Amino acid sequence: MKKLVSFGELLLRLSTPDYLRFSQASSFDAVYGGSEANVLISAANFGKPCEFVSVLPDTDLGRRAARELQINQVGVSNIQFTGKKLGLYFLEKGAINRGSKVIYDREHSAFANMDPESLDWDEIFKDCDWFHWSGITPAVSENAAKACKIAVDKAHERGITISGDLNFRGNLWQYEVDRKQVMSDLVNKTQVLLAGHYACKQFFGLEAEIGSGKDLSSKLKDQFPELKTVAITNREEINASHNKWSAQLFSEGEAYESVQYDIYPVVDRVGTGDSFMGALIYGIQQFDLQKALDFAVAASCLKHSISGDVNRVTLEEVLKLVDGDRTGRINR
Repeated sequence: MKKLVSFGELLLRLSTPDYLRFSQASSFDAVYGGSEANVLISAANFGKPCEFVSVLPDTDLGRRAARELQINQVGVSNIQFTGKKLGLYFLEKGAINRGSKVIYDREHSAFANMDPESLDWDEIFKDCDWFHWSGITPAVSENAAKACKIAVDKAHERGITISGDLNFRGNLWQYEVDRKQVMSDLVNKTQVLLAGHYACKQFFGLEAEIGSGKDLSSKLKDQFPELKTVAITNREEINASHNKWSAQLFSEGEAYESVQYDIYPVVDRVGTGDSFMGALIYGIQQFDLQKALDFAVAASCLKHSISGDVNRVTLEEVLKLVDGDRTGRINR
């Protein structure tokens, strides 16, 4: 099986324990994550060979971050170790009617300061059949945006399937840039896209009928003709602890709908979109499109029950949920 490659920043996440507020916390729980790495770990769970391309600081923390990927069966041979700072983010987990909060500390990280010309994509893309990017990476810095565009261009030249997640993070875009042009350059060469109404409006000024994934998908495909498949996740937030979760898929003129999961209590919703994307990439290569969608939604539903950024479920657990077993019965 050929490998899935992604490019992005691996972060140290520091979370307040037990739903404490930042103002209450005297300690933090440390885990590692980041959108693109989360996608790879999700796909690797199911047996897809995966390779992460990044820049980490040449420090004990940078080496420990890379080790987290290796523990989760993700290749790290194309990670550069240079610089001193590991990107950080702090999470205050919300509960009931109080939403979560995130504080980023990513400016001048080793990844943000990377040399965009330093990666040998021809070598990286050997034995690769899929490349995934996220809208978070070009927001981190101008250098990261340039490197992401080079990666997409090289993957496109080689005929590799390209997927993307629009992932709008307004607080990260701190340098002067035409965001629409940056993102258009990426989506123009992308075949599979995870999108949403808010991100499409922020990046492209696209507005679609609220609640109509079909309308949004059509407008995206009109603007970006290379798009073949558009996925849209649907989150109904009753409160921070109680969500409903489903998704739609639009491909080659066909529309697919998943079942809706009622998720209560939400243990950790960070990384659920990434877990969806990793499972969707695997599912598209293994199943028909309806089952691929059902598989991705089930995998990301289960992620809501797992602390940390990454999904830690098996193929068998996801297929069990796809087949309708929602009991959560003890396996013994």
